[in-house]
Amino acid sequence: MTSVNVYQWLTILGVPSILSGLVGFIVIQVNQNKAMRLAVRAMLRDRLLQGYKFYISKGWADLDDRGNMENVYTQYKALKGNGDMRDLRKTFRHLPMVEGGVPTIVSDDDEH
Repeated sequence: MTSVNVYQWLTILGVPSILSGLVGFIVIQVNQNKAMRLAVRAMLRDRLLQGYKFYISKGWADLDDRGNMENVYTQYKALKGNGDMRDLRKTFRHLPMVEGGVPTIVSDDDEH
């Protein structure tokens, strides 16, 4: 009777197939995750571009508008946004803030 070595037992149990399947699954997940991050970043960039252009053409933004745009910008930047929005953000942050119909100038001391 011949003895069966460890590799032969692993092969009999299907371990190489399981490992290759697992590696394939991980590669697919990593690629899908990257595609998803790129898609979300592109949508955030589009939203920022539309929002900034809208408020800049309007000439003012209220507190809610500012908070919303800052939140979108923060998430865009967290997804490694490439800085295209920086100049538009700066212009947006210098717009007068209208609250209760009275425009006020907002300080830009905490510029990132």
